[in-house]
Amino acid sequence: MRVNWDYIKLTLLSITVIGLYGFADHRSKNKKVSDVSIKFLGDNNLYLTETSVNKLLIQNYGALKNRTKEQLALNTIEEVILSNEMVKNAQVYLTINGELISKIVQRKPIGRVEGISKFYLDDLGGRMPLSKHHSARVPIITGKITGKSLEDAYTILNYINEDDFLRKNVIGIHIEEEGKYQLKFRLENFVVNLGGVENLNEKFKNFMAFYAKASKDKSLEKYTTVSLEFNNQVVCTKI
Repeated sequence: MRVNWDYIKLTLLSITVIGLYGFADHRSKNKKVSDVSIKFLGDNNLYLTETSVNKLLIQNYGALKNRTKEQLALNTIEEVILSNEMVKNAQVYLTINGELISKIVQRKPIGRVEGISKFYLDDLGGRMPLSKHHSARVPIITGKITGKSLEDAYTILNYINEDDFLRKNVIGIHIEEEGKYQLKFRLENFVVNLGGVENLNEKFKNFMAFYAKASKDKSLEKYTTVSLEFNNQVVCTKI
C-alpha cells in the first residue's frame, strides 16, 4: 500500500496551524488591559476632562485596567462615553500591547442661551449643557426662546461663523419675537435689526457696505439702530 506523504504533511500542517491559532486566540482573550488612555481629538477640548471620563467609565462600567479582553465589551464602553452630553463622537479599541484607547470628539458650542434655562447651542443645532470646566466665548442668545426661534438663531450663527469680521464682532442675538432678530456688536453702540433669516447674504452684504462707508466717515457712533429688514436697504436711526 502506497502512503500519500503529501496528504499526511498537509494534515499535520493544518493541525499545527489550528493549534497555534487556538493558542494565540486563547492568549489574546486572556491578555489583560495594561493601561487606559483617553485622547481628545481636534481643538475643541475644553468642556470635558480625562478625569471626568475615567470617573464616568468607573461609575457605569467598572474599573478597566487588568480586565481581560474577553471581559471587555468595546461597544458598551463607547456607549457609556457617548452618554455624556459633552461628547460628539467616541471610538474605543484595544492595542496589541494591551492599551485600551478611547478617542473622543467633544461637541462645539456656537451660541449660549440665557433664558429660564441656560445652555449652549452646538454646531449641529442641538442643546448642549454648560460646562463647569470652561465658559465658551460665543454670542449670547436672549429674548423669547422657542423651538423655531432657536432654529433661526442657529441659521444666523452659522452665517456669522462663515465670515471673519462677523464672527469676531457679533456678541449677541436678541429674539424680539419669531422672525424678528437683533444683533449686538462688540465695539459699536448701535444694534442691528436683522428681521427674519431670509436673504441673509443680501442683508449682510448691504450692512458691510454701510459699515465700510460709516467707518471711513467716522460716523458709526452717531447711530443707535441699523435696520436690514427692508428689501435691499439699510435704514439707520441716529442718536
